Amino acid sequence: MSRSGAGPGAGPERRQQASEADATSPFLASEHQHIRYNPLQDEWVLVSAHRMKRPWQGQVEPSPLETVPRHDPRNPLCPGATRANGEVNPHYEGTFLFDNDFPALQPDAPSPGPSDHPLFQAKAARGVCKVLCFHPWSDVTLPLMSIPEIRTVIDVWASVTEDLGAQYPWVQIFENKGAMMGCSNPHPHCQVWASSFLPDIAQREEKSQQAYQSQHGEPLLMEYGRQELLRKERLVLTSEHWLVLVPFWAVWPFQTLLLPRRHVRRLPELTPAERDDLALIMKKLLTKYDNLFETSFPYSMGWHGAPTGSEAGTNWDHWQLHAHYYPPLLRSATVRKFMVGYEMLAQAQRDLTPEQVKTRSILGPLFSPISSKDLSNQDLENPYNPGIPKAAGAAQLLHPLVIPAVLITSLPVLQALLRCLLGTQSSIPPSWAALTFPLPLSGCGETEGTS
Repeated sequence: MSRSGAGPGAGPERRQQASEADATSPFLASEHQHIRYNPLQDEWVLVSAHRMKRPWQGQVEPSPLETVPRHDPRNPLCPGATRANGEVNPHYEGTFLFDNDFPALQPDAPSPGPSDHPLFQAKAARGVCKVLCFHPWSDVTLPLMSIPEIRTVIDVWASVTEDLGAQYPWVQIFENKGAMMGCSNPHPHCQVWASSFLPDIAQREEKSQQAYQSQHGEPLLMEYGRQELLRKERLVLTSEHWLVLVPFWAVWPFQTLLLPRRHVRRLPELTPAERDDLALIMKKLLTKYDNLFETSFPYSMGWHGAPTGSEAGTNWDHWQLHAHYYPPLLRSATVRKFMVGYEMLAQAQRDLTPEQVKTRSILGPLFSPISSKDLSNQDLENPYNPGIPKAAGAAQLLHPLVIPAVLITSLPVLQALLRCLLGTQSSIPPSWAALTFPLPLSGCGETEGTS
């Protein structure tokens, strides 16, 4: 239905007038559907922010398991457990890297041979699949791990990329967190697949980055990072060496892109300082995700860097290392976005603009980044940023506790009341504690916005 009120029952003339009125209205990304271009993967996404107003009567996911045993001898990822192939895991105390017992790629698979018709082509696919356990405990996730523990994971990522990259042109590190993303084992882990070919998305990113470098003389993602720093509309976190932002072309509701500030092609090239800083900003980002809907936030994430293998010495300066985070949650901890119908048959579509990203938690309605009466520093020239001050980053929108927490933690009466009702600070539920106590609990860590 048009904003002018000409519904399906209106006459043709009235509908045409309403359509013409809408067409001459000033464009607002939060009100008018539009498509956005993803220059990194050469595709478009349909943005329809007004659809968030519709009531939800679709599928509601079951709540995640409240408790996960710290150690289960029947869990094949736990220290000392016996895996499906009969091998016994060592009693590891840090990370543990091993060959996947059910690999999608094997190093010695035979070639299918030549194709007899252009419509029936098949090529050889060889590779190695590994699993990396982040921690010996099953009841922790990356945001609950310490900075040194996360740094150890980063070091393993870099070393396994270097080792497998000596033979294979593509090394894909990825983590599926949560049953909603198809993870069948709650133990904190990721996978590493090295392949004898460049996967489709890697090929698109290679082509796009190479074309941009040829046309503009600099890496696509280096320029994009600089532009986002200048615009300050979609930034989630910044640090000395890293940026986290909601991409202008994001498809998933709370999708983020993690970028180094320096030109870096692959994980092994990161300096010790950049790795330390990466561990810190990853913990902050994943803590924000967990606090968003007060749940262990599901996502799929992965690293993309310049191709490796026999052509690793080729000029890959058009590449910039980056990580994609794709969380499925849309409205709450139990309502997710589905990629079906139009998304499967036409193109990607999202209901929130990246600039609108804000929580649907209990604190969401209480927080507005700018008063409707105070538009003095609104970026009026940018239709994608209505009502948001130019200095306000998406971190304030992404995380519900950035400003409200300042108020809440300053209410000693509320703190005293909770202590009186619940006893000691240690007995207060974590979700309440996150709202009322400035100290991090259970490893939930920092909650700052942009720096």
